[in-house]
Amino acid sequence: MKLLNTIMCAFLLGGLIDLYAQTPVLNVEGGRIEGVVDEEGVTVYKGIPYAAPPVGELRWKHPQPVQPWQGVRKCDRFGAASLQSKATKGTFYWKEFYQNGSPEMSEDCLYLNVWTPAAGKKESKLPVMVWIHGGAFQNGFGHEIEFDGDAYAQKGVVLVTLNYRLGMCGFLAHPFLNAENEGKGSGNYGIFDQLAALKWVKQNIEAFGGNPDNVTVFGQSAGAGSVQALISSPLAKGYIQRAIIQSGGGLGGIISTKSLQDAEEAGKAMWEASGYTTLEQMRACPTDKFQEVMMTYMKTLKTFNGLPYSPCVDGQLLEASVHDVALQNNELDIPYMIGYTSEDIAPPVMKKAAVDWSLLLEKQGRQPAYVYCFSRDLPGEDMPAAQGGFGDMKGAFHSSELWYMFGTLDKCWRPMEKVDYELSERMVSYWTNFAKTGSPNGEGLPVWKPCTKADNHIQDLNVK
Repeated sequence: MKLLNTIMCAFLLGGLIDLYAQTPVLNVEGGRIEGVVDEEGVTVYKGIPYAAPPVGELRWKHPQPVQPWQGVRKCDRFGAASLQSKATKGTFYWKEFYQNGSPEMSEDCLYLNVWTPAAGKKESKLPVMVWIHGGAFQNGFGHEIEFDGDAYAQKGVVLVTLNYRLGMCGFLAHPFLNAENEGKGSGNYGIFDQLAALKWVKQNIEAFGGNPDNVTVFGQSAGAGSVQALISSPLAKGYIQRAIIQSGGGLGGIISTKSLQDAEEAGKAMWEASGYTTLEQMRACPTDKFQEVMMTYMKTLKTFNGLPYSPCVDGQLLEASVHDVALQNNELDIPYMIGYTSEDIAPPVMKKAAVDWSLLLEKQGRQPAYVYCFSRDLPGEDMPAAQGGFGDMKGAFHSSELWYMFGTLDKCWRPMEKVDYELSERMVSYWTNFAKTGSPNGEGLPVWKPCTKADNHIQDLNVK
């Protein structure tokens, strides 16, 4: 029996060695990398640096080029998430997405991940999808349990997920930082990180079998707000060919952009409330004090002024608010999908924002958007929100579609049914079809019409 076990172990080990040996070593900006093959047979490259660590003197500066490394970098573990609060055990979103615990967190967080079915095959020219996670610009990371990329790779798409600077690191605007930037604005460092990742994709994704000229950017919640900011920026031209905006964005939606003056005044007041009056003091502040600085400031406010961190009209990345950019017909002229969930944050507002935006695109002579409403009441016991929250966390709640459109129901704690897997397959097909052609439609799928003045069509995404 021992001999048999030894032979079996040797066989299995040999199989793993062969599996890893088949993982191509790729040349990317900074050096050579090697990935791993996951249980589904998809090649994954985890924790690839796409910019220099934004630490020390690079804190609150635009992302800088990748620092080269020697030898082959083994990309077999995800990079650190941006600094953020840990999910509180027992809360709704902890139960939904974060029961495995909090990830490693660091100011050094500019890493991305690639799932591909065609590593090393430059001739494949597969469509690329770049995912931007949500979390109120304060939380989240690109390798959350629901963001696994196997389902996309298996449908012939190269998926990229990324971490970007959040909160104080990613969205602080301040007069000192404006002066240091020669009066060209401040804040938006997290969006500049996303733009740096898109530039990295443009320059490097061909090695993974991806087409650098067919890139779909998609995001949810603050990720949707990020996508809206990117498509509203002249700096993103040439890096994005399609976009999907989930539970945020549109025309007059729940996520807006602040003026530079308002953002810088808030940033100045935030640090002065804790006694920091010079940029040198701010840069020397330990990162574990950032939350204390923000909370001290929040206690001085008499009314809620919206998200403490968000994109602003800095005059460089954004020359006007995303609302005004849309009205001025200055967004990227590309195909769009946009949607919300039926029990989202302010679903009537999200519905109106999506429909109004699509009709505006049509009026401007552009292609109207494909609009959806995800309405599946997720199986399993729900939890009422804490007092003062935005309604019970139930039904098709904010973020509920993520399990489905990533095809990761098997990783979810909920007792999913056969109809849920069928809905998920339909949604993954819609999303990947859109990345391939600019239309979600395809063989065997219910027809999804664009939202027009003649037909305000909203595709209902629910079990049959």
